[in-house]
Amino acid sequence: MSDLPKPEELARISHKPPLKGRGWMHTPVEIKEGIACYGSKPKSLETVGMPNPREWSPFDEDWKLPENWKEIILEGLRERLDRFRSLRVFMDICVRCGACSDKCHFFIGGGDPKNMPVLRAELLRSVYRKEFTTAGKIFGEIAGARSMDLKVLREWWSYFFQCTECRRCSLFCPYGIDTAEITIIGRELLNLLGLNTDWISAPVANCYRTGNHLGIQPHAYKDMIDFFVDDIEEITGVKLEPSFNRKGAEILFITPSGDVFADPGTYTCMGYLMLFHYLQDLGLDITWSTYASEGGNFGYFTSHEMAKRLNAKMYAEAKRLGVKWILGGECGHMWRVINQYMDSFNGPPDFLEEPVSPITGTKFENARGTKMVHIAEFTADLIKHGKLNLDPSRNDNLVVTFHDSCNPARAMGIFEEPRYIIRNVCNSFYEMPENTIREQTFCCGSGAGLNAGENMELRMRGGLPRANAVKYVHERYGVNMLACICAIDRAALPPLMEYWVPEVDVTGVHELVGNALILEGEKKRTTNLRGDPLPGMEEEEEEDV
Repeated sequence: MSDLPKPEELARISHKPPLKGRGWMHTPVEIKEGIACYGSKPKSLETVGMPNPREWSPFDEDWKLPENWKEIILEGLRERLDRFRSLRVFMDICVRCGACSDKCHFFIGGGDPKNMPVLRAELLRSVYRKEFTTAGKIFGEIAGARSMDLKVLREWWSYFFQCTECRRCSLFCPYGIDTAEITIIGRELLNLLGLNTDWISAPVANCYRTGNHLGIQPHAYKDMIDFFVDDIEEITGVKLEPSFNRKGAEILFITPSGDVFADPGTYTCMGYLMLFHYLQDLGLDITWSTYASEGGNFGYFTSHEMAKRLNAKMYAEAKRLGVKWILGGECGHMWRVINQYMDSFNGPPDFLEEPVSPITGTKFENARGTKMVHIAEFTADLIKHGKLNLDPSRNDNLVVTFHDSCNPARAMGIFEEPRYIIRNVCNSFYEMPENTIREQTFCCGSGAGLNAGENMELRMRGGLPRANAVKYVHERYGVNMLACICAIDRAALPPLMEYWVPEVDVTGVHELVGNALILEGEKKRTTNLRGDPLPGMEEEEEEDV
């Protein structure tokens, strides 16, 4: 963060396109520090059998490509045009109306015309026209066509990794073009040449080896949960006994590994543990897995096939343990894959049952196909049926707003459940402006595998629209806590807030639940899950110290 320009400098943005020059096709790309991520390591590619593993850097002139790299790209594009009818439609129907042009957070926060979704898609569409349309072959640049060359390849790599696949642009397209799908195909083609980022390929390899993005071994995963159990006992006086890898349990719980090893997600994980303990006497029979220890799916940022491979572990573990259905934690891309692609990838999981809450009897009909329920749905249903004993005053030090995480929001339609939870566990809640939330929510600026450390300027630029909306409610209502239901958000939003709105912190929704939940037999609680004094308990904490 210390290498970044000051916020007031980064906020000076020009959105005026160049009026003179050679046009976008002839404007060379500049791959520079602070914007680009490091290249993938050969070990990661070798682990999952991906092509062309070697040491390389996007900042070098020589990317160490195979001699026939152009043929590989064009044949890969041909295969995908035949396989995905949607891709061919997206290539043909865009009229360049510009409805999407100012909707991308990277264009808003950076001003680079090639980050307008319509122009980012043109990077691929122009090659499609040249190679696969008669007009493009005859008229060339006049028809918006250009040949595939190294300059184009560098452009692809730069801008397809300046897209978080959040699909905000698609919401405004009058033809329904899903520009995120174009980015996904662009990345698939790049991966045919071994062109990925280390921040994506390493988690993919880790997940393939160990079941989670961080490469955590089963015993270490359990050790971390045990640490949380100890912390909860210190705060509440209640000893929890979570279950691991237990065959015959009714429900398998899977959450992103960031909730186990990265603050502030760890406090969200503590909230899960407290909720499950509370519900045990009411009939909850649930187990964690140390093998399918990852709900997220960085394979989705690589290729459809890799997403399918990594998604399969959750269902394989559910079958091994003999559970009835799966409860999933607060995650983003986990739910994009499950809700939009799972049946095509790995389904239908007919060995599982349609999920029914053992506490309320609610049948989650929306999960009939996937057999997976989002924990926000599950907890909101519990609150609605009066099953939780809550003290929202324990969160009275917080004035909360809610960030609709892109994938659960736009790709899954989870809008009201997290808000309903927050309003029942907190007494102060304010919405950000309407055109920045729900379907129109702005991205954190670091999704789709862009939450590395070396591209921090890009992340701060991409997160500026979200930060501006948070700043608005902070200044108007005194908001000091930004809640979300995505592990990437819980990793990406703290540095974004620190940079743009340092008075605001970040939390998962179930951390707030854990703070408010009254456990049977608990001692007088004086701190929240972070160890900070509860409202009105500041003096008692000082005396204990």
